[in-house]
Amino acid sequence: MEAQTLTKTAAQTGFEIRPLSALMGAEIIGLDLSRPLDDATRDAVHDAFLQYQVIVFRDQKLTKQQQVDFTAQFGTLERHTLRNLGTNDIPLVHVVTNMDDDGKLLGRVKSEKWHTDKSFRPEPSMATILHAVILPPAGGDTVFANMYAAYEALPEPAKAELSDVKVMHSWELSRENIGRVMSEQEKRDAPDNVHPLVRTHPETGRKALFMGMHASHLDGMPMAEGRARIEKLEDHATQEQFVFRHNWREGDVLMWDNRCLLHHADGNFDTTKYPRVLHRTCLRGTPTK
Repeated sequence: MEAQTLTKTAAQTGFEIRPLSALMGAEIIGLDLSRPLDDATRDAVHDAFLQYQVIVFRDQKLTKQQQVDFTAQFGTLERHTLRNLGTNDIPLVHVVTNMDDDGKLLGRVKSEKWHTDKSFRPEPSMATILHAVILPPAGGDTVFANMYAAYEALPEPAKAELSDVKVMHSWELSRENIGRVMSEQEKRDAPDNVHPLVRTHPETGRKALFMGMHASHLDGMPMAEGRARIEKLEDHATQEQFVFRHNWREGDVLMWDNRCLLHHADGNFDTTKYPRVLHRTCLRGTPTK
């Protein structure tokens, strides 16, 4: 959709869209997410989500249930893994934090490696919604890499070579890479799944690379060789020209498209001194093509 058309639609529904970079990202001003969206507003937000891939709603204050209700307006909420289950009151909300269960600071943030949420599922996540609850004075950014742009920048012979390549996505291996051994129950809950390395977005029809830290190896190729090729491709895809950095503000709600982005948290603040707490909900996607 053309930017002029989208902006007009947004204006008609009472909010403003401001692009944040030439690559991707836009902020949405003038919506209260604690209230249900009418159909026209929801559709305009969805259009912005597809066009900009990352959208940030400013000046929000949501309860966990209000965040669930907002998320559900765009699809089916997705349960989290056994290790990342939400709190007992609202299990569909996963608390992203640098504190342990007793409120002690861990001295690090989690999810510092490039990934796309739940790519190991047979229907990988469509979107993630992250609500800032407690932020450090500065830093703690979330960083995104645009997999549309990374794919489109590849030479034509490389695109042809990758067109039929499949990738095994493994929650088990990605946990091993951060030093954690999964229980047998966790393995049964999140078995490995194969997806195309070049994924066709189900709504835009654009092609994007689909990999990240959950990508174990290339299907049908020796593990070492396949992992080396994935790592080389990730180095290409996360170059600065493909990257957008979100600097959090109090009241931000961030919504991004997992089908065409990688992301990671940045521990660029004193993690031994300041808490960083965000509430996460995810929307189930569709089988990959």
